[in-house]
Amino acid sequence: MGSLSVIDEPLQYPVARRDDSVVDDYHGIQIPDPYRWLEDPDADEVKDFVQKQVKLTESVLEKCEVREKLREKMTELLDHPRFNAPMKRGNRYFYTQNSGLQAQNVLYVQDGLDGEAEVLLDPNSLSEDGTVSLSTFSVSEDAKYLAYALSSSGSDWQKIQVMRIEDKKDESDTLSWVKFSYISWTHDNKGFFYSRYPAPKEGENIDAGTETDSNLYHELYYHFLGTNQSEDILCWRDPDNPKYRFYGSVTEDGQYVLLNIVETCDPVNKLYYCDMSALPEGLDGYRKRTGLLPFVKLIDGFDAEYRAIANDETVFTFLTNKDAPKYKLVRVDLKEPRSWSDVVPEAEKDVLVWARAANGSQMIVSYLSDVKYILQIRDLNTGFMQHQLPIDIGTILGLSARRNDSNVFIHFSSFLTPGIIYQCNLEAEVPNMKIFREISVPGFYRSGFNVDQVFYPSKDGAKIPMFIVSRKDIAVDGSHPCLLYGYGGFNVSLTPFFSVIRTILTRHLGVVFCLANIRGGGEYGKEWHEAAKLAKKQTCFDDFISAAEYLISAGYTQTKKLCIEGGSNGGLLIGACINQRPDLFGCALPLVGVMDMLRFHKFTIGHTWTSEFGCSEEEEDFQWLIKYSPLHNVTRPWEARPGSDQSCQCQYPPTMLLTADHDDRVVPLHTLKLLATMQYVLCTSLENSPQTNPIVGRIECKAGHGAGRPTQKIIEEAADRYSFMAKMLGASWIE
Repeated sequence: MGSLSVIDEPLQYPVARRDDSVVDDYHGIQIPDPYRWLEDPDADEVKDFVQKQVKLTESVLEKCEVREKLREKMTELLDHPRFNAPMKRGNRYFYTQNSGLQAQNVLYVQDGLDGEAEVLLDPNSLSEDGTVSLSTFSVSEDAKYLAYALSSSGSDWQKIQVMRIEDKKDESDTLSWVKFSYISWTHDNKGFFYSRYPAPKEGENIDAGTETDSNLYHELYYHFLGTNQSEDILCWRDPDNPKYRFYGSVTEDGQYVLLNIVETCDPVNKLYYCDMSALPEGLDGYRKRTGLLPFVKLIDGFDAEYRAIANDETVFTFLTNKDAPKYKLVRVDLKEPRSWSDVVPEAEKDVLVWARAANGSQMIVSYLSDVKYILQIRDLNTGFMQHQLPIDIGTILGLSARRNDSNVFIHFSSFLTPGIIYQCNLEAEVPNMKIFREISVPGFYRSGFNVDQVFYPSKDGAKIPMFIVSRKDIAVDGSHPCLLYGYGGFNVSLTPFFSVIRTILTRHLGVVFCLANIRGGGEYGKEWHEAAKLAKKQTCFDDFISAAEYLISAGYTQTKKLCIEGGSNGGLLIGACINQRPDLFGCALPLVGVMDMLRFHKFTIGHTWTSEFGCSEEEEDFQWLIKYSPLHNVTRPWEARPGSDQSCQCQYPPTMLLTADHDDRVVPLHTLKLLATMQYVLCTSLENSPQTNPIVGRIECKAGHGAGRPTQKIIEEAADRYSFMAKMLGASWIE
């Protein structure tokens, strides 16, 4: 849909070289890959392609009238303090805060809740452009040491350093090539467990985050304070299973280290334990000997997920989906590992999301009920429900609680609530949710907005929930621009959360924002997830397309005013949907998407996604992957499709594909190859092509998959993509 009136003159797309000699044989079927050369991020030809695309996109963005207004309004409304729930160690409390427009959140410490807060670590001082971020941190039990992990340019790679908290001085400890790791201190405060990969063969001079090699041979180590990384104890490895990842965590009583072993992204894991109190010379003894820690295998198969909630000596409580698609709490005594009992059985409808032990014999339990959070206090030993805590429709972003804490902190947010930190005293006869801190956005008034939840029918008749956020009392007459967001994979649930940027779109562009809880997510447990994975992946595309059709038929919007957006697996969702229904959308924003479904498993951590998508090296999997892979299904809608004599009198919607050069989760080659393919098939290979809607790419430098992005980069990217959307949908600024 759309015409030359959106962009004044036809775009002059750069011509990308096609190498027709690159053809792969998949189970007897020849599949060309003419843009294979775009897989090398270091090649000059690739850098030249990127620069030309950046220039083209900028020429389009210059004509997007609301770009500057969006940038100014976001800068204005983001300039407010934001913080998370405080975490207690000893008598000290730790929390992160951003004063407003700081590039990165700052870590603070204070003595007691009434003490004066001091800056402990300010990542903004570590780089001029704000691209070094604090990705995780852990405080020793005696609250004397801080171990913290830094990430550069949004990469998944991390470097761990150690600081003395009293004088804020860094120790000499520096741990490199850390990725997918916990930092878990032993209670003697001598050191901590962490996970890493072997250093790349090229040495330490590579630009970590731009490489595409598979991440293999993860290992668990223990680091003693004040020693060189080369002296760290290798605690666990499994060279026979190079795709395994290992996470070590010390139990709250300090007696055990638990080893979580995962291979894919499915919610399943193996679980081993080591009783550190039974080691004759403790961990120190392993400095003098070779050999791994003597872990005992409690769960040695990938048939279910097991998350430790608490332990009393050898008696452990776990959250699990074993024979419970919506999860339950179970108990086992390590002395009798075959005898398991239910503590809180699986609920009939609601999904048990997490549980946390607190106040000695209690636990806080959270359920998801029709995509709305429920909070309960239960007895840890019997599972008996004692209280239900009153919370609004929204999301629990964080809970700060340990086994001996009677005061716990709950971080809450919703579409219309920027953020509240509640303090809850569990020793009270009726625990109440007292506001400890509240985030306030100047100029935002929740009374001007409306939130609804609807349940619309999908193609197969299933009822799919969707949240709809709009200005108050809009006329449902099809006149409104609409932004439809989805994900639909990896058991991930999309729940209501606050976004300054989306409130600006709703308030100042009249956008109706919609969050579709399509299948593939975890909103209703294992069955909801598995209804749209592997051979059934098409279900999530059908659910999303049905959401768009519902919004049009219900009068919220119309095709030419409907933009679809999704990131990562959601980027794949958008890529597949514009291929399948180019006539249905007025704009598309696929962010950091998985677009080459035949080769994704070959790069960085992509091999873990085969549990969700399958793998093209298996013939059965290839047959379903080739049907929806965004890269392999770009066709001209105005021409009859194979097996059909009907064409569509339409073109692809205006599309901006977004990626970043240090995205080492979904590497940029996915977006670059799809961008080159779409521009060739739809635009440059034809004279006077009917495709007049722009197909452009926004490629960010010194940024990754999303985490750790500086505030200014967040503002710039949002202003670019949403001003593009506004231009394409014909949305004008409302004061």
